Amino acid sequence: MNSKPFLGIIGGSGVYNMEQLQESEVIDLDTPYGKPSSPITIGTIGNTRVAFLARHGIGHFLLPGEVNYRANIFAMKMIGVKKIVSISAVGSLQEEYSPGTIVIPDQLFDFTRDTRKQSFFGDGLVGHVSVADPYCSQLSSQVFQAVESVGAPVRLGGTLITIEGPRFSTRAESRVFRSWGMSLIGMTACPEAFLAKEAELCYTTMAHVTDYDVWHQSEEPVTVDKVIAVLRQNTAYAQNAIEKLAAIIDPTHTCQGAIRDAIMTAKEAIPPETKRKMGILTDQYLDH
Repeated sequence: MNSKPFLGIIGGSGVYNMEQLQESEVIDLDTPYGKPSSPITIGTIGNTRVAFLARHGIGHFLLPGEVNYRANIFAMKMIGVKKIVSISAVGSLQEEYSPGTIVIPDQLFDFTRDTRKQSFFGDGLVGHVSVADPYCSQLSSQVFQAVESVGAPVRLGGTLITIEGPRFSTRAESRVFRSWGMSLIGMTACPEAFLAKEAELCYTTMAHVTDYDVWHQSEEPVTVDKVIAVLRQNTAYAQNAIEKLAAIIDPTHTCQGAIRDAIMTAKEAIPPETKRKMGILTDQYLDH
């Protein structure tokens, strides 16, 4: 493999068919948490090495609750990625976030169930990471700048609630989420963002608003056809924004230190197998 990728993109496979991607290769990885959703495509855009991973698998065969989020994030960490941009479809819960808009949210609300593996910690190693600010503000600002520069309608800020899915919301649920002050609704941001925080990777979301969920009185309820239509329309925006981001991304800024003070378990009490499995996340804090 050539030099390690710096920027990771997790999203749909349509984004990866970029003419701008040079020197590309595909790698198939295993992690201590299983296999990621898909092989990872690595290539160069400008002077930046970029790694692409299809969250739902090539051909989109994984439900949001079936995605191995731990393996996906761990695989990105293994190959040297420092910053991750998640590209996802979301519904709007507020009038001002209109369909076709790209939103860079700044907060998350997790409404998923306990079936998703939420943490790398466990198996004899206890850690509690702060996710008060789940998104990297600098990376978010740079993604906003990149999207804005390609002429796409874009907004910075807003709270994204993650539901379990795979069904869409009832009207009652949608109205409750609106009353809570949620801005956007999706199915994949959690636990992906929290795992990226544990892996000390900068993380943000490029959220493509496809619909008004089911609360809007003058709009038809969300359908798969609507989601796909907007995503296809926005593919060029996403590809061009990634190219712009690769040119302006700051290689000196990282989100290191998230788990430095999070580990509660005494070093001598950590099972050797767990210490080995989490080595690339914890060794720098445990081996001194």
